[in-house]
Amino acid sequence: MPEMTFTVRWPDGRVADCYSPSLVMHDHLTVGASYPLAEFISRTNTALDLASERVRAKFGFECTSARQQQSEIAAVASRFTAAPDARVEVLAMVPPLEVDS
Repeated sequence: MPEMTFTVRWPDGRVADCYSPSLVMHDHLTVGASYPLAEFISRTNTALDLASERVRAKFGFECTSARQQQSEIAAVASRFTAAPDARVEVLAMVPPLEVDS
C-alpha cells in the first residue's frame, strides 16, 4: 500500500507536511486548491478514515499514524476557527498520481 505526504499552507502562512498511509488523499484534495478551513478538515478526515480502513482491511488493524495526523490537523486548525475566511492551500502531494495518456 503506497503511502504519501501532502504539503499544506495554513492560514498563518506556516507550511506543513502531512501523512497519509494511502494515495486516497488524491481523491479528496487537489494540488493548488485552497479550501475553507472546515472543508479542508472534512476532506482530510474522510480521506484519512478511508486510508485507515484500507490498512485495517490489509493488515487487520487501523493505521495509528492516520489517526495521529487527524489529531494534528485538528489541533492546528483549532487556532483558526475564529477567522471565518480561514483557508488551507494544498501545495504538493507526493507521490503524484500517474496520469494515463
